[in-house]
Amino acid sequence: MSKTYRIGQIVPSSNITMETEIPAMLTARQLIRPERFTFHSSRMRMKKVSQEELAAMDAESDRCALELSDARVDVMGYACLVAIMAMGLGYHRESEARLAKRTQENGVDTPIVTSAGALVEGLKVIGAKRIALVAPYMKPLTEMVVNYIRAEGFEVVDYRALEISDNLDVARHDPMNLPGIVAGMNLEGVDAIVLSACVQMPSLPAVARVEAQTGKPVITAAIATSYQLLKALDLEPVVPGAGALLSGAY
Repeated sequence: MSKTYRIGQIVPSSNITMETEIPAMLTARQLIRPERFTFHSSRMRMKKVSQEELAAMDAESDRCALELSDARVDVMGYACLVAIMAMGLGYHRESEARLAKRTQENGVDTPIVTSAGALVEGLKVIGAKRIALVAPYMKPLTEMVVNYIRAEGFEVVDYRALEISDNLDVARHDPMNLPGIVAGMNLEGVDAIVLSACVQMPSLPAVARVEAQTGKPVITAAIATSYQLLKALDLEPVVPGAGALLSGAY
């Protein structure tokens, strides 16, 4: 008999992508593996992707962790990469430890995954050292994300900031624009492409195309988060059609 796992997500109030792409991947996995999943969210207020709103939003994550622990979810994903990275280098470790403590105070011990930490770990898993990256943020926030990733030991060879400030507009960005954006980037010596360094910018439909176009492994914040959610549940991290990281090779 297959087990059902509850996936909790701590989500920016204006994020509409993470509750689409994560369920899409884990539902696709159900076609090839017996485990089943249900999805549960708690929201933090955020409309504009600015440093001030991100900091205010992050302060609400403790409440969200408590709410989701009331539902006894099996794992929680903090579904905002830039909010974590805006709080300072290496902050994903502090956030994961603090939110886990909130669940422990509520009588459970829930594994915590942040999309920021998941992206860093995902790049390590595939052995990438030199990367190219696409982000929807304004240039200053994109540079902050790039510096965060560099501080984790990666060389960012090239990156693109799409300069979309409204978070709902980020979700409206057509993922099929991404192959053309990547085609204009410097990929010389690059080990992997971060097709979306943002869980709000849709990218899943373009992953296979960009892998075929470039011959390089493609990872996104949402794919990396799915990988870490599955690892936290001690499940095989395999999802059909979700790029190299979830191919079963790792």
